[in-house]
Parts: sequence; C-alpha cells; structure tokens
Amino acid sequence: MADSGGSMRLDRLLVYLRFARTRSRASAMIEEGHMRLNGAHVLRCSENVAAGDVLTFPWGDEVRIVEILALPERRGPPGMARSHYRDLDRSGESAIAAGQHDD
Repeated sequence: MADSGGSMRLDRLLVYLRFARTRSRASAMIEEGHMRLNGAHVLRCSENVAAGDVLTFPWGDEVRIVEILALPERRGPPGMARSHYRDLDRSGESAIAAGQHDD
C-alpha cells in the first residue's frame, strides 16, 4: 500500500481504485449526485478523500459501501486497487442498500 496520510481528489481516487475508467467518467459519477462521502452527498469532483473515509455509491444494480484503507500512488492492476479499500457491505443488506432489490 502506498500513502496512508494526506488526501486525494475524489475523481482521481475513483480512477485509481478502478471504479471509473477515466476522470471524466468519475466526474460524471460524482455530478449525478448519488455519491456520499462519510454519509454526506458529494457534488464536487475536487472533494478531498483520505484514508479512513467511507464512500457510498451506486454500482450497477447495487450500492457499494467501501472504506478507504490507503491512498494509491497510481492506477494499477485490479488486485492492487482492491488492497487500498475494503467493502463494508458485501451482503447488500445494509440500511442504505436495503430496498434496492425490491422488484
């Protein structure tokens, strides 16, 4: 893992952690207004994220809740990207994700 201190722009972090392929796609994800950082809505791509922060965002048909463990130095292979965060709701049963599967 790389940098455990400091902060990084949210749009860059989404690319480095492989949640978005490009910064323009990351910006679009943020500007849609469905992303939360530590429970608060995020509307600016320049929002700073640090280790220990929690991101909540739509991912396909589910809601991802991830804790940032460390800030990556670059976009790397998927395994390396996954080592910088951990899923907090692998089952999809959190209060935030509840009701998302009501078909």
